[in-house]
This record gives sequence, C-alpha cells and structure tokens, in this order.
Amino acid sequence: MSMEAPPTPLPVPSAELIAEIGENLAALRKRIAEVCDRARRCPSTVELMAVSKVHPAEALVAAFQAGQRLFGENRVQEFAAKREALAAYYSGPAVSASGPDEAGKPTRPIMHLIGPLQSNKTTKAAELFDAMDSLDSLKIAQRLNSTAAALGKVIPVLIEVKLSHEETKHGLPPEELGSLLASLAPLENLRVSGLMTVPPLDEAPEAARPYFRQLRELRDAHAKQYQSFTELSMGMSGDFEVAIEEGSTCVRIGTAIFGRRTVPSAEPV
Repeated sequence: MSMEAPPTPLPVPSAELIAEIGENLAALRKRIAEVCDRARRCPSTVELMAVSKVHPAEALVAAFQAGQRLFGENRVQEFAAKREALAAYYSGPAVSASGPDEAGKPTRPIMHLIGPLQSNKTTKAAELFDAMDSLDSLKIAQRLNSTAAALGKVIPVLIEVKLSHEETKHGLPPEELGSLLASLAPLENLRVSGLMTVPPLDEAPEAARPYFRQLRELRDAHAKQYQSFTELSMGMSGDFEVAIEEGSTCVRIGTAIFGRRTVPSAEPV
C-alpha cells in the first residue's frame, strides 16, 4: 500500500500581519510619491518591488493581499519551496486568459529573480520566475534563451553591473556591457530591458549616488541602440530615495516592508 506525501500546508497570514505589511507598503508608496514630486517625475514611472527573500511564504501572501504584486527572490531553491506552498493560492499566468482582476492588477504575484544565477539552475529558474534581474554572462543568457524557447516564452532580463570593488558583489564589469549587449541581440527568447546594480554597503544614502548615476549613464549610452533598454533597478530600503532622484525605475525593498531578515546576510535590502 503506497503512502501519499502529506499536502504542503497553506501559508495563512494573520489579519495583523496583513495590516502591518499593508501599512508599510502605503508608507513606502507615499515616500516614493514625495521624492518623485521633488525630482519632477511621475510616481507611475517607479515600480515598488517587495523583496521577500528569507521571509516565509505567509509574508508574501500577506503583501499580495495588501495589494502588492511585484516581488523579488534571491535564490532559486528558496523560492521553489515557497512556490509549492503558494500554488494553491496562485497558479497559472500572472494575467489570466480573461485579463487582470477587477482592480486591473495581475492575478498572482509577479516574481523576479534578483540574485546571482548558477548555470545548473537556469532551467528551474526559467520555469519559476517571470523575469531575471541579475544576468551577467553570455553563457547564462544562452542557457536561459534555450530553456525559454522550449517553454515557449520570452523572458525579460536585466543585466547586473558591478560598479563596486567589493568582492561580495556580483555583476558584469561596466566596460564589458557593450560587448555583452551585442552578443545578446540574436537571443530571441530574451528581452533585455535594462540594468541593475547593488552599491557598496554604507549607512549614508548619499554614498550610493555616484553608483546610481553611473548606472544611469551606462543605460543612456546604449539606449538609442537598443529600443527596449529603458529600465534601471537600483535602490533599496536605505537609499531608494537617492536612487529615484538618479532615475531608478524599480526600487527593491525588503526590510521596510517585511522587517529585519530572519537569517544573517551581507546585503540588507
């Protein structure tokens, strides 16, 4: 007699958690609107990504129920476990055949991989994630492109550029960007949308400004040649206001939404 594996428990957030995360999201959107006003930008040009890595599936569900739709995860294996728990809530495409929900929002979380991707995990990543924000090599791109073709999908990607000298940071050296972009052009199942970076860790938000400005200048230098090359993913909980002033189109916020991480990490978000 075969024994069936027990079903994965559903992540059920408490009303208190939903309210707390909802308040955090509302406060962040207010701050984004304020800095956009100072920078003479429309708030709709800046997306808020909730970085749910190392937080439980319940927190992701709570944020979704509070109205958040865009999420970032750092590791393929970590999100694979969460995805199994979330499957009973959200399955299928982000926008169903009948379109978005009554509020005009996607019908499930939009998931981006924001951490470094190993070549042996490209197939799983392409299956799990809607976009890859940390591409930094042609080898990974080619593997992603092949998997995306087999899945019948086009994957949006950002190229991660390493502007810091810190050994813990990942990304492509800026002087190699032009060469990689040219090599990516024939890959029809990838859509290169822009750039991402993580500046050196510093308690002073202004210390990140030169790195954000350099990323914007890199984007602008190649934007005329590549029509879809418009996005800048930069700015986290401690420096997102400076990032928006320098042109960020997506800020990646974890701590200010979900609280402190439950495991140590060298890169607070």
